[in-house]
Amino acid sequence: MRGKIQLSRANVAYAHDIFMAAISLPLSLWLRMGSSIGSVPSNFIIQSTVLFAIIAAALFLPMGLYKGIWRYASMNDLIQITKAVTLTVLVFALILFVVSRAEFLPRSLPIINWFVLMALLGGPRFVYRLVKDRHLELGTDTKEKPGIPVLLMGAGDEAETFIRAIRRQPGAAYRIVGVLDEKGRRVGRHIRDVPVLGTPEQLDIIMRRLAADRPQRMIVTKPGLDPGLMRRLLDLAEAQGMTIARLPGLTAFQTGVGDEIEVKPVAVEDLLGRPQAVLDRPAMQALIARRRVLVTGAGGTIGGELARQIAALGPSEIGLVDSSEYNLYSIDLEIAEHAPDIARQAYLADIRDPQAMASVFAGLKPELVFHAAALKHVPIVEDHVAAGVQTNIAGSRNVADLCREHGARIMILISTDKAVNPTNVMGATKRVAESYCQSLDRARDDNGCRFLTVRFGNVLGSTGSVVPLFERQLAAGGPLTVTHRDITRYFMTTREAVELVLQASTLATAANTAAGGIMVLDMGEPVKIIDLAEQMIRLAGKRPYEDIDISIVGLRPGENLYEELFHDAESLAPTDNAAIRLATPRVADHEVLVRAIDEICAAANEDNNDTCRSLLTGLVPEFQSGTADATSATAS
Repeated sequence: MRGKIQLSRANVAYAHDIFMAAISLPLSLWLRMGSSIGSVPSNFIIQSTVLFAIIAAALFLPMGLYKGIWRYASMNDLIQITKAVTLTVLVFALILFVVSRAEFLPRSLPIINWFVLMALLGGPRFVYRLVKDRHLELGTDTKEKPGIPVLLMGAGDEAETFIRAIRRQPGAAYRIVGVLDEKGRRVGRHIRDVPVLGTPEQLDIIMRRLAADRPQRMIVTKPGLDPGLMRRLLDLAEAQGMTIARLPGLTAFQTGVGDEIEVKPVAVEDLLGRPQAVLDRPAMQALIARRRVLVTGAGGTIGGELARQIAALGPSEIGLVDSSEYNLYSIDLEIAEHAPDIARQAYLADIRDPQAMASVFAGLKPELVFHAAALKHVPIVEDHVAAGVQTNIAGSRNVADLCREHGARIMILISTDKAVNPTNVMGATKRVAESYCQSLDRARDDNGCRFLTVRFGNVLGSTGSVVPLFERQLAAGGPLTVTHRDITRYFMTTREAVELVLQASTLATAANTAAGGIMVLDMGEPVKIIDLAEQMIRLAGKRPYEDIDISIVGLRPGENLYEELFHDAESLAPTDNAAIRLATPRVADHEVLVRAIDEICAAANEDNNDTCRSLLTGLVPEFQSGTADATSATAS
């Protein structure tokens, strides 16, 4: 039914334009000749009018005049009208000159006709839009002042779009009373009659001026706002008792169907994010396109995002490996929905099982392998050392050995900053996996598989991470639990981490990439967890320590106060991407490493946690076994 209505409206607009084209010619002739129009034969006027209307009917439709909606008439519509009118007038003038040399018509008629037809086509569209907009504005009873009074942060195009959309929405949830400008360049001016009142730093003065109609919320309209400024806005809004929200982007405005506007809360990613890294997307496309790609741990946070982004780059086939049936089902279904043309295979397999993984490799014959499967939760692995060894060491070795055996081009090991000077079993086992892949990369021949390790810190929102924990605690009314007042962590978003993993992977084939090197992602500045907790409480519209408390519960087994991205013995070198650095390898003898791994894996198969822990200290000399307290963690 909606399609029929839209089609009928387009037909009405088309008929309107043809009618206007038909009357534009005699009207233009009358404007040019006045009472002398009688000197032109009436038959000639009628024939010329019919010809002009036929030309217009033939040209208007293919030139896209009816893709737009009159209520949203814009400069783009005016440009399309200009093109159509110009072509119509030129074709008409050419035909008339060829047929009759235009002997009865003044030479200035085409120019006059151009202006007349522009007015007849463009005028009704913009008048209609003006009437509709004005009708909605007048339809709002300003005495009742409906909607929540809000301030907008950002005096750009997004603010104008938001104001316009709000005014088109009867009974809108928001009433915009003013705009803030970051740099103050537009202060004193108006955006659709809404005043630009000042800068964020002048908020206290502005709020006093608006005391009679005090804003209750600040909406950030400017995209890509600096995280430092976003944190400052959060503090300023809290001091004034305002909540803060943001627009998700211009795509949130559903023009053409309705004017529903979705304003979202400011997310913790907005406070911790960094400017978008410059990515060489053609290189990423060249790496992935038309190749068979395998992702282990595909049901996890990083593995799942890897699968999504890889599928978007057009591999010939993608293999998804996970030991969780539900996680595997979920990511397989998602890839099927978003990339239905990409061949895919879902493998319910455990990387600890060499036979199962051998079957996966034999079936898919992957050219690229992204190894994201791992046990990553520090307290769990601390209590289950043997399981950590079996997954993070033996499982990684299984995948790496199969890459060599089946002729894969590149294997990318996803590692962690906890592998640097590890104070916990999880970090130590990941460091052994790094060492094994480094030794294989250094021992390869010219045509052998490259083994690349990519190391980064915490990912916002990943399963078991601090952000979802804080969200659950906030929903329950608190308190938020922090292990130590001084504990810090590096953070980046899942999307950003995976983009940089793919970018780092393109460097694996570069001639200047050292064998056995580790790609270290730029994580920005570390964040104090207690500051993160306070910011999340404020984002929820609450006051830290008053509405929601924060409890210091003490460091967990294996937890350290801060984390590092590279070891003192690893010198860092720049790469072609400023967000990725190359840590030179710490050399380990491959045969010695293999024997040590055999020994610790044998102990793990016997579920001997104590022996595994002891052997880890030999494999990773910097590993400080045992419960980390504040002193030992700081020393690490």
